[in-house]
Amino acid sequence: MGMSAEQEEDSRSPRDEEWPEAEKAEKLARGAALKWASGVFYRPDKLEGLGHYRSREAQRNSSIQSRLKSTVQSHLEGVSAGLEQLRSAAGDVRSVRQDLCAVRWHLLGSAEGFLRLAPLRAVVTEHAQLAAVVRALPQLSSVHELLAQSLRLLHGQQLLEAHAGLMALERLREEITSQLHSSGSLPSDQALGVVESFFAGLQELSDALAQQLWHIVGGGVRLVREDPALFVSAVRIIEREESVDDALLLGPHANRFPAPGRPKAWRQRFYQVMQETIAAAHFKAAHVDVKGPGLGRHLATLQSNILVELRVVKDLMVPCCPPHYNILSICTHMYHQGLSDYLQDILSRDLDKQEIFMLLSWVLHVYQSPEMMGHPDLLPEVDVSTLGPLVSPEVVEQMERKYVGKVKASVTEWMRRTLEVELKEWFREEEPEMDHLGFFQSALPIIVMQMLDENIRVASLVTDSLQQKVYAMAMDELEAFLISSSISTLHPGSASLAKPAEIPSSLQTALDRAQKKACRLLLEELLLDLQPLYVQLPSRKWLSGAQLVNSMCEVIDKYMRDFSHVRNPVFKFLLAESEHLVMNHYMRALMEKKMVCRSAEERIQLSTRLLQDASQLRELFHNLGLAESEQTLEVIFALQELIRLQDPALLSLEVLGFMKKYPDISDEHISILLDLRGDVSKEVRNVVLEMMAQNPQSLPENYQPIFSNILVPAPELPFCLRKGKCA
Repeated sequence: MGMSAEQEEDSRSPRDEEWPEAEKAEKLARGAALKWASGVFYRPDKLEGLGHYRSREAQRNSSIQSRLKSTVQSHLEGVSAGLEQLRSAAGDVRSVRQDLCAVRWHLLGSAEGFLRLAPLRAVVTEHAQLAAVVRALPQLSSVHELLAQSLRLLHGQQLLEAHAGLMALERLREEITSQLHSSGSLPSDQALGVVESFFAGLQELSDALAQQLWHIVGGGVRLVREDPALFVSAVRIIEREESVDDALLLGPHANRFPAPGRPKAWRQRFYQVMQETIAAAHFKAAHVDVKGPGLGRHLATLQSNILVELRVVKDLMVPCCPPHYNILSICTHMYHQGLSDYLQDILSRDLDKQEIFMLLSWVLHVYQSPEMMGHPDLLPEVDVSTLGPLVSPEVVEQMERKYVGKVKASVTEWMRRTLEVELKEWFREEEPEMDHLGFFQSALPIIVMQMLDENIRVASLVTDSLQQKVYAMAMDELEAFLISSSISTLHPGSASLAKPAEIPSSLQTALDRAQKKACRLLLEELLLDLQPLYVQLPSRKWLSGAQLVNSMCEVIDKYMRDFSHVRNPVFKFLLAESEHLVMNHYMRALMEKKMVCRSAEERIQLSTRLLQDASQLRELFHNLGLAESEQTLEVIFALQELIRLQDPALLSLEVLGFMKKYPDISDEHISILLDLRGDVSKEVRNVVLEMMAQNPQSLPENYQPIFSNILVPAPELPFCLRKGKCA
């Protein structure tokens, strides 16, 4: 059954060492066989069938070896046949190579002969092309007649028939040219010249037809109402030409050879002519008057004409054009863009305020309104929101500023002339006009307010931003004018507010400043009449009686009667300022003159005079409407007590109380007032001044200055001679 290990080792051949895979396969086969045999013959009774199994396996091995031999023999025969064919092919290749080398040498030797045949080849090609032309002569002979016939049809407005003739001639030219190119080389100049001579009038016919078409397209808005068939014929011809252009550029014969005059691009020219016609009809008229009222009429004409033409396009032209023309949308954009460019040109000119207002109002309100581009007849096909702004926001802002500048110049000039007239009115001999309450009045504030309010109201018709700009301008102008207290009526939206709108702080300040300036002018007139009386203070004549204060009261009362024609709070301000002015100059007069009391009796007389004058003046102003608590004459009462004091040693206490009531008094003021007494020694003066230095006073809040406005007279310098004593 088996072999020993040594026998197996000896049975190995050199081939097994060369083929380790075969050795491995053989070991696996032996192992499988042993496994099979041990499974079959593991019992002694099975050994009886060993001979049967051996003979069966021997037959099987014999059959397998026979098939292997047959297969190997078949493969060997195939390999042998292949090798024989390869040997035969190698011989054939060597033979072909030898033949090609021979042919090459023969061709190299015949090169000059081929070159000498080139002229003959060219003659043959030209002959072929001319033969093609000769074959086409029957067709070429009819070209002139077709051209003449097409021209007659064109002149007779038979556009479709004329165009059919044109296309037939172009096809004929293309066929002949194609035949010339079919020879495989470029046509000769002679052949092309013959063809072109026959078709010389074709371009002229095409140009004449195009001119007729553009004339029809230019009058399209009129023709679709009068003769739409003519316009439709023009559109059909344009579409035919577009089809030919597309076929030559995109068809199977594209770029084969160029067709004369192609592409014509007549559809693009159709839109261009439409745009040029719209611009020439509405936006390039040199004779149009765009100044003053002429601008308004011109804008109204544009509004009417554009609306009418867009209606015609929508209702009559759209059915005459293919849908892909989108003719209504394109025409709408043409009108929009043309009008935008036209208005930009007008806005760049030097316009007055009325012209700017008309343009802005028309652009921002009329153009998109139901009266023009938003007209119900154009909806919904025309959507004005897709057109964009007619004028850019930047230009609108620029024109608003320009408008405000024009209005400002006009308002300034108007106010100047009005103020001149008002000034003449107030300087007439008769009294100014009074109202029913007896106050002086002028119509100027009402006129100014109405004028400014009208400008603001007009600006509000354009945009809110323009209204705000004009309102700000009006406030600036009023700061220079400043007459009326009715400024709040100019504030935008004040009519709808429950209470008047607040006046801007800057304007209120300027108004107060102007009112106070006017009051100062009146007070200067009062002071001018009081000045001759003040120069008599203080004097011994003044001490002797009340004539001086009586005269002062008469002057004050006269002016107050005039001031009573002024409304509050200005009258109250004038009254208070008059009282302060009287007190100020009364005290100033006392300190400017070097009057010195010579005795205790004169001090009592001076004190009494001060008391009587102050009482009379206080009573006068009280009767005029100024409460005693609002008066500043109290300082004269305090001064008379300082003068009346009998013991100079108590002056320091009296002055201390005076300082507390009037903390703005200075030691110079005190020195001059002490001089009036005439009995103050140097020691007492020093004690008083030292007390003042030790008790500085601070001004309380809302303190009304008294002595700060009274200048201390400069001390008189002693007169000295050179090298002598001072006098």
